[in-house]
Amino acid sequence: MTWLSTTAGFALVLLILRDVFHTLWHPTRHGGLSRLVMMTLWRLSSRSGIRRRPAGLVGPLGMVTVVALWALTVAVGWALVYWPHMPQRFSYAAGLEPAEHASPVDALYVSLVTLATLGLGDIAPAAGWLRVLAPMEALVGFVLLSATVAWVLGIYPALARRRALALRLSHVRRSRATARELDSDGGAALLDGLAAALAVATVDFMQYAESYYFYDGDENTSLPLHLGYASDLAGQAATAHHPDVRLSASVLRTALDDLATVLDTRFLRTQGSADEVFEAYAANHGAP
Repeated sequence: MTWLSTTAGFALVLLILRDVFHTLWHPTRHGGLSRLVMMTLWRLSSRSGIRRRPAGLVGPLGMVTVVALWALTVAVGWALVYWPHMPQRFSYAAGLEPAEHASPVDALYVSLVTLATLGLGDIAPAAGWLRVLAPMEALVGFVLLSATVAWVLGIYPALARRRALALRLSHVRRSRATARELDSDGGAALLDGLAAALAVATVDFMQYAESYYFYDGDENTSLPLHLGYASDLAGQAATAHHPDVRLSASVLRTALDDLATVLDTRFLRTQGSADEVFEAYAANHGAP
């Protein structure tokens, strides 16, 4: 029983650490838990009668849920390690009866106190190897806190870059630039800037895949609503007389194709053309 509980506990802790690694520090992978939580909440929101309001909460609520599951699972894992050794290998503060404080709930209490680095000391490991494990759990708690901060500091700038790109496309669209105006040095520079911003957005979707499940809200800052226009712009500029504009249009088309590949491979699974992927992306984010 002792080895079974200990093995199960360590397995849960390692499972969460692996998920944190793939969520934050592996640039080409989803964390399994974060992916499952985000996808589930997103699908539930899409079935709601009032789509936009719950969809806007999916990203933040999903992150909170994932972090809570990380912390709870780690706490349960370490509690499974502690529980078989209570009360014999633990010291208790005066006034506590060891036999009355050796239940799974007490083990979870010790684990939560250690994970949160509170160090209350009313119940503490007394055996040699358990005394080593307690600081290790505190270290894991610090890692989880740091990971949460890093996740927030990484994903929200990525969202800002995506929305800035959408707003830039909205500016161009609302300016009603003609084919003649695009067929110039200025048009080539504009297309190059859009291609560069699309490349950044593509990397953001790879590095912070969970950002896909954040709803952009305002139509001017919603990238799914403007990618079709970017594709039309690349097609229009491809027939320009200016060689630099044609080159820039080709680069923009390649950037759009790369973004479509990432969106389709990781989220949409349409196996269609770039334009079909962008249509699916827009539909998935509530476009009419």
